[in-house]
Amino acid sequence: MKKVILGTAGHIDHGKSAIVKALTGIDPDRLKEEKERGITIDLGFANIKYPDLIVGIVDVPGHERLIKNMLAGVGGIDIVMLVVAADEGVMPQTKEHLAICDLLKIKSGLIALNKVDLVDEETVELAKEDVKEAVKGTFLENAQIIPVSARSGYNIELLKEKIRELALSVEEKSTGGIFRMPIDRVFTLKGFGTVVTGTVLSGKISVDSSVEIIPAGISSKIRGLQSHGQRLNEAYAGQRVGINLQGVSKEDLKRGDVVTIPKKLKPTTFLEVKIKLLKDVSPLKNGAPIHFYLNTSETVGRIKLFNKAEILPEEEAFAYVKLQEPIVAMAQDKFIFRRFSPLETLGGGIVLDPQPPRKKKEIQPEHLELLSGGKLSEKIEVKIKRKAFSGISMSELEGWINADLKEIKKAIDELLEKRKIIKTENHLFHTDVFNSFKSSILNFLKEFHRVNPLKEGLPKEELKTKLSFDRFPEVLMLLPYIEDISVQGNTVKLKSAQREEIDPELEERIIKELQRDFQPPLKEELAQKLSISESKLSDILKIIVKKGKIVRINDSLYLPVESYNKMLELLKDFFSKKNEMTVSEFRTLLNTTRRYAIAYLEHLDSHKITLRIGEIRKMVKRG
Repeated sequence: MKKVILGTAGHIDHGKSAIVKALTGIDPDRLKEEKERGITIDLGFANIKYPDLIVGIVDVPGHERLIKNMLAGVGGIDIVMLVVAADEGVMPQTKEHLAICDLLKIKSGLIALNKVDLVDEETVELAKEDVKEAVKGTFLENAQIIPVSARSGYNIELLKEKIRELALSVEEKSTGGIFRMPIDRVFTLKGFGTVVTGTVLSGKISVDSSVEIIPAGISSKIRGLQSHGQRLNEAYAGQRVGINLQGVSKEDLKRGDVVTIPKKLKPTTFLEVKIKLLKDVSPLKNGAPIHFYLNTSETVGRIKLFNKAEILPEEEAFAYVKLQEPIVAMAQDKFIFRRFSPLETLGGGIVLDPQPPRKKKEIQPEHLELLSGGKLSEKIEVKIKRKAFSGISMSELEGWINADLKEIKKAIDELLEKRKIIKTENHLFHTDVFNSFKSSILNFLKEFHRVNPLKEGLPKEELKTKLSFDRFPEVLMLLPYIEDISVQGNTVKLKSAQREEIDPELEERIIKELQRDFQPPLKEELAQKLSISESKLSDILKIIVKKGKIVRINDSLYLPVESYNKMLELLKDFFSKKNEMTVSEFRTLLNTTRRYAIAYLEHLDSHKITLRIGEIRKMVKRG
């Protein structure tokens, strides 16, 4: 059955809650104080059940001081019912609520002209004209105006039918995105525990699913789901839902937190946005403090305009918002901001990038334009390009923008086909970044092979450090995609590089120098004898080791393979007569110094030939 969310809007005491009660039989005023004072203080909820759909209703407060509560309720609504009292006409909060709904790009709604039983027909007509003038140029400009009386019940059935017609025309929210439900209420139920409610903005979730509540960073599991008094096995986008959470305390959660699937969304305190000011407000200066509202969250921060000193009424501008507290946002989310003091709604906007580059030099105006008005593939390309040498994982990208996962994949496939991006494993890089990386690597390796003709290649980690890619380890995923490079194990080299051959006479002399029983010269001493640098000798020794003529004991000590095999035979013979051996016995066995003996034993231990137990060694049994 189709699910649609309707939100009320209008001035205080114009009868929003009374109309909701007349439509549904449910009193949305749930707080004792609300009932005593006769006004809605916090959000109220009700629903109309039709044969073919359910319309969930979010009733919001109308008082100017309670606008923040109103804003917490309008984030997930599909249609608006603007309530205007015929005896008072359009009032300040009527206009402010209307402006907020317009800024949030709500597409459709209707107008309930309430309390017509208190005035004559002429006044009703005047009130209609007043409303028509107020909604001119907004999404309600062509909306139906329905005269009603919540008190007498006049036209309530007609209003209910008009709501149904409007709801049937609403395009249902897609369930193909990441599950996301901003919390608007937290409470406990005896026998159940902690329950949170909200409107599901995207995706779907089922009982027993693991969830994460952010920015609190709490992991939990869904014990139960309910919507409009009915238990559910699955909840999806467009529904008003109550979620019974497992193992979470009420005190750990608050309005503004978001229930989502684990490890997809990231909290942020810095957003790149596009904003628009309302027409009847004063200019907004760069760096001005604001109250910021997104979905059910509210916090304070400052707006930093992009290359502007101020923004004028009805003007649009790119900006950054620096917040005091973290919120959960995705690209394409809409928000409202109000003046810090005195409180008044200034405007609204859309999130372009919830994790933008921090340095101004990295911001390109054309990127802002594409993030604002480009196709999904263009927005994704900009984001991948901005991630530079870090690239971006598929999972992170899916949690970055508010879009269907299928559409994101389709956009990525389009970019791959056009060779705009490169996919490595599950990571994405922009082609421009790849080309820059490729150029750096090729130039570096060319010089490396020139200076180190005896080296076969360079270890990945050393390459990363020398090119200052330590902060971007992901970029090494691109190495296999560079045709001119060969990656063998952990070693990187140019395919065209030819390692210089060792002088056979020098090789023979090195092996001869090392043939001193079990006390060969160490590398430093050997380099001096041969009148070559230690660095060059290291390269030569590695080559001879690879040929199988010598064995590396440690970085300074090498043995000819014949001597090494002799050591193994001596060991085998010793352990055929005894079960354990001391360092002193090993030293005597090889007729060498303690220094050499310790080096050999450490090598044998590391290669699991011997096993150290305290101060003695035992032979490791072989297959």
